[in-house]
Amino acid sequence: MKRTGGSQEEWIEEAARLICDEGYADYRAARAKAAERLGISPRSSPPDPRRIEAAVLQRHALFDAAAHALQLAAMRRTALRAMRLLSGYQPRLAGSSVTGAIGEGHRVQLHLVADMPETVEMLLHDRHIPFEQGERRYRLADGRDFCAALLSFEADTVGVDLAVFEPASLRHPPLSQIDGKPARRLTCEQLEALIAAAAD
Repeated sequence: MKRTGGSQEEWIEEAARLICDEGYADYRAARAKAAERLGISPRSSPPDPRRIEAAVLQRHALFDAAAHALQLAAMRRTALRAMRLLSGYQPRLAGSSVTGAIGEGHRVQLHLVADMPETVEMLLHDRHIPFEQGERRYRLADGRDFCAALLSFEADTVGVDLAVFEPASLRHPPLSQIDGKPARRLTCEQLEALIAAAAD
């Protein structure tokens, strides 16, 4: 029999474990799978994604701090190289690489600005970087939904997703799926400072 009001703490911890250990990158999917495994009714009020993110960070600190630091450093260094390559498109680093709440399934998330996504594709072609094309839907800070072109490639052991936005996104950035606020995004200079601070 399924519970109608399972422990929020159990739910949060299982969702965090799925993100850290089983390759889940989407918080909603991890939350739904955790509820299924724990036998919690779909009608139950789900935990706040911010609490799951905090549990991910706490889990790393408790169980795999050294490995987590190495993985995060590799993702941020890869992001920095990609941002320098794509400097003409005002790149911003977003997502888990910013907060540090990464898991096995997380990839570097870069937001670019271009009038035509095809110009980014041409740059990747010119640099002989194989990539896959797709799209990803975002909610922007002005209330609109925007379907961004998505270009994905692999850089050694790190996956990189490039989401190409229209120029207006600099004034109306996408909203975070964690807290619903404008996503925290880092410029190349801010990322350089973050990497230097982590190395001290």
